[in-house]
Amino acid sequence: MEEEEDSFVRLPCPSGPGFGSLALTPEHVRQEIERCKEVCRALEQDNVKLQMDTGAAEQRTRELKEERERLYENFLEQKSLNREEEICLQNNILLAREMKNTLVQKHKMLSKTLEDKRQKLFWKHQEMMLLPALPEKKMAFKGLVTNKDANKLMLTPLVRYPLQGGSALITFEKAEVAQRIIEAKEHIVELSCWEELEELDQCRVRVQAAPVDILLPSALEIKLTQGSRSIILSDLPSLDTTEEALLDKLEVFFGKRRNGGGEVESTELLDSSGQVVLTFVEDRVAELLIERGRIQVPLWEHTYELKISPCMRGEVSNLQLQPSRCPRTVLLSGIPDVLSEDPMRDILEIHFQKPSRGGGEVDSIGYVPAGRHGVAVFTEDAE
Repeated sequence: MEEEEDSFVRLPCPSGPGFGSLALTPEHVRQEIERCKEVCRALEQDNVKLQMDTGAAEQRTRELKEERERLYENFLEQKSLNREEEICLQNNILLAREMKNTLVQKHKMLSKTLEDKRQKLFWKHQEMMLLPALPEKKMAFKGLVTNKDANKLMLTPLVRYPLQGGSALITFEKAEVAQRIIEAKEHIVELSCWEELEELDQCRVRVQAAPVDILLPSALEIKLTQGSRSIILSDLPSLDTTEEALLDKLEVFFGKRRNGGGEVESTELLDSSGQVVLTFVEDRVAELLIERGRIQVPLWEHTYELKISPCMRGEVSNLQLQPSRCPRTVLLSGIPDVLSEDPMRDILEIHFQKPSRGGGEVDSIGYVPAGRHGVAVFTEDAE
């Protein structure tokens, strides 16, 4: 070889006995050529393997890249689906809330309808079931016939009107007299010459007249309910005993199980009807006694048959009021405390009876002195 080329393969130079530093034999050259060929083949194999590994790496890189893109697309798609699902769930929640509100309203309406049906059914069947068990009342025909609607409940108003001190209420026989007094507004009342009044200007007082407006019921609804633990005992005999002793006897009798009773919670005598209300601790006791209808009760030396009825309780469910003016009554205010009660009442009545003062016949008068309070009771005017 003329010159030595640079190579990353380094071949050892043969040395030893019989070899020169630059002289090689043909045999050595052939051996070296063969060795170089083997090295070249090994390098070619390594190169082929390296290319194959490079291709495999590039293929894997492409696959991973495609996998990443596919996963990213799946992520975006899933994110979009989740958003759509979230919106769908929110819409379902809103629809469920609306349906709940609708069902609540329907439930209220159905409950009210059911309650109305129960009330109608109650009144329809009570004629067979309840009314025969009610306490008996003695009725007498007085000869008066009326054409009023028998299905209406007639109420007699009883209105309590608070009256301040230094004021009076005067009711005239005629409404036009009261109207004249009210239109005058202020009146000068001359007092009699009482011994305690010395000065002339003390013999007159100024009072103000005003109409009387009260509230009267215009509509009234009463809800009747049957007490589940109470009964009414009627047909009680007239006994020469105290109320407390009678109630104790009844409580002892109906407090025993063998008599069909139970533990008694309270007893009450109704003064208006002479009947007794018994209230038990347990619910079932009253129901079983009502089914019996009548019961023999020993009271001292005799035994009496008493009637057992359900206890109906009324509760005002609707009350509507409207203002009403009393046509024949006048309110007088500003009355000074210069006379005692009776003389002042007489002076006011005398003054407002005089036609010269615009007055007329007085039906009634009530006076409350200054520093005190009173209550006036108004009833229905029969005129």
